[in-house]
Amino acid sequence: MQFRNIIKLNRLEQFCLPFIIGFGVYGLWWIFSDELSKMWPLLIAYFFPPFGKETIIPLGIGILDKGLTVPFLNIYVEPLNINPISMVLSVAFIDIIVALFLVWNYDLAKKIPLIGKFIIKIEDKGNYVEEKYGWIKPLRFIGIILFVMIPFQGSGGLVAFIVGRLIGMKPWNTFFAISIGAVVGCFLIAMFSKAFLIFAEINTKLTLALIAIIAFIIVMYVIIKNIISNKK
Repeated sequence: MQFRNIIKLNRLEQFCLPFIIGFGVYGLWWIFSDELSKMWPLLIAYFFPPFGKETIIPLGIGILDKGLTVPFLNIYVEPLNINPISMVLSVAFIDIIVALFLVWNYDLAKKIPLIGKFIIKIEDKGNYVEEKYGWIKPLRFIGIILFVMIPFQGSGGLVAFIVGRLIGMKPWNTFFAISIGAVVGCFLIAMFSKAFLIFAEINTKLTLALIAIIAFIIVMYVIIKNIISNKK
């Protein structure tokens, strides 16, 4: 009982600690390595749709790794030369810190502009969320891990924590599931991205054809999904 009292945090500490940990880790990283100074625009972009781990990581370790000329603006972006592991951990750490903040400050997060409205909007659609992510509920801990691992838009730490709460998971269990899913998912995306780039260098034409096919399938999926939704 005494031990529990020692580690118990008050409201101010619960609010501040995730920021202290986040800025502390990234601050030390910035001081002792030049990689974070190259990655920070990508990490900031991660907070804004439509960017997700499935776009930020390939950009950091792939496309921008060899330099890039911005179309129309004729601006050349020098190669970032980012270690793939650094890119993976830096993106995964964002989801981990977001989940940690929500463990202690979920109700408070509802009062934060934009984020609060987003949380309330998802909670109000509780039945829809349970139907859409129904496969997660029977799996629970494993389900949240898989949800975060899958590189689809909206599968980050914030949405995963809300879904975990809606299906009745304990906050700390949801936090650890998100942490595992974020790290494993980011590593898988990085490995796939590197393999794809190696293949692209070997056979560029076939790579472009595959990209075109994948893009066509995604567009058709979105169109069909919207048609079905409108009929309902």
